[in-house]
Amino acid sequence: MRFHGWAVPLTVSLAVLSAACSRPPAEPLPPQAVLVRSIAGAQANVGAQVYTGEVRARIETDLGFRVGGKIVQRRVDAGARVKAGDVLAVLDPQDARLGVAAAAAAEAAAASDLALAQAEFRRASELRERNFISASALDARRTALQAAEARLRQARAQAATAGNQAEYTRLLADADGVVTAVLGEPGQVVAAGQAVLRVARPGQREVLIHVPENRVRAFAPGAQATVRPWMAGGRTYAARVREVSPAADSATRTYAIRVSVPNADDALPLGATATVVFSMAAPEGVLLPLAAVTRAGEQNRVWVVDAEDKVRPQEVEVGAWREDGVIVRSGLPPQARVVLAGVHKLVEGATVRPVEEAAPVSLDIRR
Repeated sequence: MRFHGWAVPLTVSLAVLSAACSRPPAEPLPPQAVLVRSIAGAQANVGAQVYTGEVRARIETDLGFRVGGKIVQRRVDAGARVKAGDVLAVLDPQDARLGVAAAAAAEAAAASDLALAQAEFRRASELRERNFISASALDARRTALQAAEARLRQARAQAATAGNQAEYTRLLADADGVVTAVLGEPGQVVAAGQAVLRVARPGQREVLIHVPENRVRAFAPGAQATVRPWMAGGRTYAARVREVSPAADSATRTYAIRVSVPNADDALPLGATATVVFSMAAPEGVLLPLAAVTRAGEQNRVWVVDAEDKVRPQEVEVGAWREDGVIVRSGLPPQARVVLAGVHKLVEGATVRPVEEAAPVSLDIRR
């Protein structure tokens, strides 16, 4: 009982301290932002197929030496313009020079053997006229002469081959063009035919794209397309399909398609990225991303944002599932705004902040 005098003040002090340490009431969270697409925007792209590819020259040649050896010089870099006959790279010529010298010596020896065979045949002919030797001995000398002539021709051919081999130690440009890739460096030992440089010839340019195997049958040589370069977004070029690969790539399982651009200019430089747009027959329905459509039991549904910015599920009828999206045939309201991503986190009736997919990106500095 003697503690009653200060127990009450201590209790009051603890209550005041507890109240001072409590957190202020939390501010209400802002509405969740969701990415939406209007139906009109979805319908605009249903009838077109878009592929991204690389601008290439119609004729690209991988140049390599016709003999093996060690590279001692590379006289051009990627991007260099070359003319026919320019020396692009050089191999160590020492072995080729020795081969030429050996072939020349063999040719001289064959010429000496031929001169000796000719002299012996003349003497044998004179002796045969005097009936000092038999006809078979003269035939032997004639055969030796013919063999010496054949050996000389062989030696001359080998000397010409050795001379060509010496010339092959210089890699020459076979046509005007632009070096697009360097595949060999000085000091590297290369085999005959191994690619050292890649040269693209000037002239017609193409865009190389790759199409999945379930779409390749829709393309044929001569099909019309539109090319849009990334570096000049406002430019468009009329194009057509020139070649469709008959076999799929072993790694990607896609088919290469070359789209020719007859009126290409400097806005389509080699190696640039470009978009190829094909106009296709529009299927009946609306194209939406795969992530926008979910299944609830046996029903397909999407999430839409109403006029009060509240989300709710909407059952729809799906026409086709494709790698680039889903074709929704029916079930969408006329002015629906469809949520494109994160639908598994939505709660029916929740208020959200819809953001159109075409809206410019903004930075929230408060977060």
